[in-house]
Amino acid sequence: MFMKTKKLEFGLLTITMAHLLVLGGCGNGQGDVAAQEAPPPAQVVPGPDAALITVDHPEQYPLAPATAYASASTLAVTGAVNPDIARNVPVVTLASGKVVAIHARLGDTVQKDQVLLTIRSDDVSGGYSDYRKAVADELLARKQFERAKDLYDHGAIAQNDLEVAQDAEDKAKVDIETMAEHLRLLGNDPDNPNFLVDIKAPVSGVITDQEVTNAATVQSYGTNPFTISDLSYVWVVCDVYENDLANVHIGDPAQIVLNAYPNRMIPGRVSNISAVMDPNIRTAKVRLEVANPGGIMRIGMFATATFRGQKSETYAQIPATAIMHLQDRDWVFEPTPDRKFRRVEIRSGDMLPNKMQEVLSGLQPGQQVVTNAIVLENTFENQ
Repeated sequence: MFMKTKKLEFGLLTITMAHLLVLGGCGNGQGDVAAQEAPPPAQVVPGPDAALITVDHPEQYPLAPATAYASASTLAVTGAVNPDIARNVPVVTLASGKVVAIHARLGDTVQKDQVLLTIRSDDVSGGYSDYRKAVADELLARKQFERAKDLYDHGAIAQNDLEVAQDAEDKAKVDIETMAEHLRLLGNDPDNPNFLVDIKAPVSGVITDQEVTNAATVQSYGTNPFTISDLSYVWVVCDVYENDLANVHIGDPAQIVLNAYPNRMIPGRVSNISAVMDPNIRTAKVRLEVANPGGIMRIGMFATATFRGQKSETYAQIPATAIMHLQDRDWVFEPTPDRKFRRVEIRSGDMLPNKMQEVLSGLQPGQQVVTNAIVLENTFENQ
């Protein structure tokens, strides 16, 4: 009986092992199929570095280290040239009428008392009429006063009648003076009747606004036909970001460079900082008062104003020939351990003595750069 039980247990163990082997084989088969259907692993192939340059003889390009240079911090902002409002003078006419001739145009440079405009005015006609009536009334009043004086001397009239005649004569003279001055204000000479009025320039300068054309009408005390600006001094109005306002103060000096004259520095001074911020771009208007040397600063010109701080900072300086200007950016080439050269973008600053140039960012003192960047770039392109 014991032997039969042992045989039965052994048979059950054999059957169990067989089932386990079959299940294991089925699992391995399904894994192989999944592995065959899966895509192969991706292989990343590194592409060439566009900033690296390889030349045949790198030893032919001399290197120079960037050295330290102490300079005050700078802030460069953009702006535009505007006329000084205090130097804008309107051309005022007290006579209304029709434009007969225009002798100056927008943008012309005019001198004081130069004729700008001629109009035909009924105001002048009325003024001459009143003046002539006043002259006639004064003549009559003078004759009456002389007659009354003669009669008073002979005792024919009382002193009161003489005083009335004298008062009429004095008032007639006042009327003549008033009417004559009215004609002069309209631009005419009382002794030379002329129904045309010449509008003259009150000051010398440049016509920066014109509101009149041929055959148009001009109204007294209305729209000014011209505006003349004295451009010997102008404003440069700049936009300074909110984060940089702490570096700008009223009275600070600034160096201004016009886009049209990049090699010419023009000094200016901060005269006003706007109390209102632009809510869209978060800037404040900063006004610089600038003397206009030779009249080169024209209204609307773009300019860059540079403010220098009081605290000194350390920058790098390299030979000016080591900087390459490409696509409105500045680049230098620094060597790599594998005898190649890497193109590095920098932000250059002012020119320094001994043909050196300041580097504001992108390069640290001690780094090596190629002294002639243009030659290296041309050699690489010709390979």
